Amino acid sequence: MARRKQPSIPDALLDQLLAGADPKSAFAKDGLRDELKKALAERALNAEIDHHLDSGEPDGRSNSRNGYGRKTVLTDTGKIALEVPRDRLGTFDPQLIAKYQRRFPGFDEKIVSMYARGMSVREIQGHLRELYGIEVSPDLVSAVTDAVLEEVAAWQERPLEPLYPLVFFDALRVKVRDEGTVRNKAVHVALGVRPDGTKEVLGLWIEQTEGAKFWLRVMSELKNRGVEDVLIAVVDGLKGFPEAITAVFPQAQVQTCIVHLIRGSLEFVSWKERRAVAAALKEVYRATDADAGERALEAFAASPWGTKYPAIALAWRRNWAAVIPFFAFPDDVRRIVYTTNAIEALNAKLRRAVRTRGHFPTDDSALKPLFLVLNQVSKDWKMPPREWGMAKAQLAILFEDRFSLT
Repeated sequence: MARRKQPSIPDALLDQLLAGADPKSAFAKDGLRDELKKALAERALNAEIDHHLDSGEPDGRSNSRNGYGRKTVLTDTGKIALEVPRDRLGTFDPQLIAKYQRRFPGFDEKIVSMYARGMSVREIQGHLRELYGIEVSPDLVSAVTDAVLEEVAAWQERPLEPLYPLVFFDALRVKVRDEGTVRNKAVHVALGVRPDGTKEVLGLWIEQTEGAKFWLRVMSELKNRGVEDVLIAVVDGLKGFPEAITAVFPQAQVQTCIVHLIRGSLEFVSWKERRAVAAALKEVYRATDADAGERALEAFAASPWGTKYPAIALAWRRNWAAVIPFFAFPDDVRRIVYTTNAIEALNAKLRRAVRTRGHFPTDDSALKPLFLVLNQVSKDWKMPPREWGMAKAQLAILFEDRFSLT
């Protein structure tokens, strides 16, 4: 039988702190938890001023304590009134809670976490009021979340790996106010797979202009941040995109996302018939090679489903040049390129973060919740997919002069 782990705080001390009170009251507003926060904060502040006075003033002046000042700070459980020690020369600047700081350490992180989970500024305000009895203004919540924009800028400019065997490009739509009107704008996401199989979001871009010029700017930005080569770029058929990729990374193999192509095909189909049509299309993208795939596509076009929905075969033919590379890949590589589970799961979380917000006042404000979601999701990206070992070996054969197993 496993032995009970010794608690970090002795039971006798806990009994003394509770002093016979109902343990539930310890977590209530102004209960033991808040009293402990207050006691520990004041003890830390007193230790800080002792250290400050012991260190002496740079100019040699004599300094000493000068009583206490009261300060009310917001915490994640309510308001706490602190006794903050003062010095006679006014040179003491506490680090735990700075002079003009009105929020307890960790309070801002709580707001940011709620914002990342899709809550609006007003919802966060109401949540803090209902649960903790804390009254905060929408301006305060906005100020806390706006501080994230500096992190976004630094993250968007960080150096990248020189090689990404796979990069998935996808987009989601957000509503942004632009020159007095609300417009649908595309936020494009680039998800890279490193040589060891782990994932990394390379960046977020809000599309300002349509077409190849925008994509050329994105590709140039990736190159300027250190990307030297991309083996396979998986895209969703946007106009001008493949040309922009190969203009900057001429050796990149551009592949149309099969999942997007299937989804686009099923948009023509009634809901009841989608499963049957999707099953019929499997014969096309599961073919052994490009010739077999083309024959399967012609067979589909001549089938009852192809006759009923002729736009499906037309869409595949229109994108066939970017589908063909898929057939040259071994099954292990095909599985990773086709399923795109990583970016599909990521996009689901990103859409959830923006769905409840209506529209955003600026492009930057639209990036905040998306960046915060990416931060949370990427913490779980520690292991490569199961298929990566075999896929990596196949990539080393396909791209022997550009990719190695070591």
